Amino acid sequence: MTRILRASLCLVATVALVACSAQDADDDPTDPPVAAESRSPRAEQPMPEVPAELATFYEQSLRWEECGDGFDCTEVTVPLDYAEPDGETITIAVKRRAAGVEEPVGSLLVNPGGPGGSGVQLVESASLLFSSELLDGFDVIGFDPRGVNDSSAVDCVDDAELDRIRAEDYDETAEGLAEFASAAEELAAACAENTGDLLAHVDTVSAARDVDVVRHLLEEPRLDYLGYSYGTHLGAVYAELFPENVGRLVLDGAMDPSLGTGEIVRGQAAGFERALRVYVEDCLAGPGCPLTGDVDTAVGQVQQLLELASHTPLPTGTDRELTAPLMFSGIIMPLYDDAYWMLLTSALDAAINQQDGSQLLLLADLSAEREPDGTYATNSTEANIAINCIDYPVEGDLETWRAEAKELAEISPTFGPALAFGDVTCDAWPHEPTVERAPVTAAGADPIVVIGTTGDPATPYEWSEALAAQLESGVLVTYEGEGHTAYGRAGECITEAVDGYLLDGTVPEDGLVC
Repeated sequence: MTRILRASLCLVATVALVACSAQDADDDPTDPPVAAESRSPRAEQPMPEVPAELATFYEQSLRWEECGDGFDCTEVTVPLDYAEPDGETITIAVKRRAAGVEEPVGSLLVNPGGPGGSGVQLVESASLLFSSELLDGFDVIGFDPRGVNDSSAVDCVDDAELDRIRAEDYDETAEGLAEFASAAEELAAACAENTGDLLAHVDTVSAARDVDVVRHLLEEPRLDYLGYSYGTHLGAVYAELFPENVGRLVLDGAMDPSLGTGEIVRGQAAGFERALRVYVEDCLAGPGCPLTGDVDTAVGQVQQLLELASHTPLPTGTDRELTAPLMFSGIIMPLYDDAYWMLLTSALDAAINQQDGSQLLLLADLSAEREPDGTYATNSTEANIAINCIDYPVEGDLETWRAEAKELAEISPTFGPALAFGDVTCDAWPHEPTVERAPVTAAGADPIVVIGTTGDPATPYEWSEALAAQLESGVLVTYEGEGHTAYGRAGECITEAVDGYLLDGTVPEDGLVC
């Protein structure tokens, strides 16, 4: 069965991809939020003290230039290695969408997730995702974290080779796993050769320290921040490092910082299996569903399709075939947002009834940000692997991973086999993580709002509960619904809770359910 060359399933949050469904839900608000204790007005807050050894970076001058209608761009110079601030430097790409009023609340930094997602691109979609009130009240600031796209970036292979890697299938035999390990070593060597010293320094702790430099250069005494998916981890790490610099943080679709790769993959395997079953139930109840029978039977038909592709890839009308890993990605992608379920239904209909894999391939390419001309809009796939491998210590060995593979197949008969052996990739990585996975508390920070979606397949709801409990000032908001993350797609209740906090400092009631 399918093995995918990857670090884990921590895919880029499809915030930009699901922009078409933003702000269209129709929830009813529940209990109103409660006012927080007011803190000093922004103008009265002193700027935090600058670390003396990093003064060169915190005191640099930004040169903003127009970069499209309504946007300004700049670059921020930061140390490659914060332990050696006098050494090599790298750049962080920053893009600003100016507020709609002359005197905004301040600057709101945003991150779409990943790891490997482009905040620069997220800002370009802000009008489709964020409320008009939020856009009026803040300069929205997108940045590409170190290693990502327009910043000093991870670079491993060319586009054609990335196509091949994404499509490659490995079985669970000794020979198949040996081929998998060899491919992982080749990829790691290519990343090391083409990325250089940066590859050892794309960790989230360094990225969070970059964020603090950006905050200071924007002349913000405290950080206001909206992070989705992996962006919640980046925000939580920032809060742990700089609790006194925390302003209004909203972490949507939370990662649990204490979890290792095994726990994450098990959680996501269960989450996507559940999401598939919910989708299948909806599909069977509606018109044009290519699946038949009850939910168990219909899910089995999806499993049979994946098994078929593992030995007989589907044609797509191009020179590319739909292999099992690409089919896996094509099925997973629409499960991030129930607004995309109709696309999955159409794609499955073409694959099952016409043996046409073109629509599933299109969905897989959309998730990888591959353009129709064969180029990739970002380096999200490569950055995702590089950041995960430097953030998460490898756990166990081949025998451990074989046992985990059996457990994953029980947790998720559909997706579990494809999620197994993820540590093989990071085991070949040329650099080891320097941090351990641990809970965060951010003691002394202002209230941090954590949003969890009960049907979230990529960041299961329990992770949001865990993060909110770990944070000394955590406030949990629950969205009862399907899909990954909530703000921008979950209706008025969530919008009012988030906007009220970011714009006015009104903290939602802890335990608010939307």
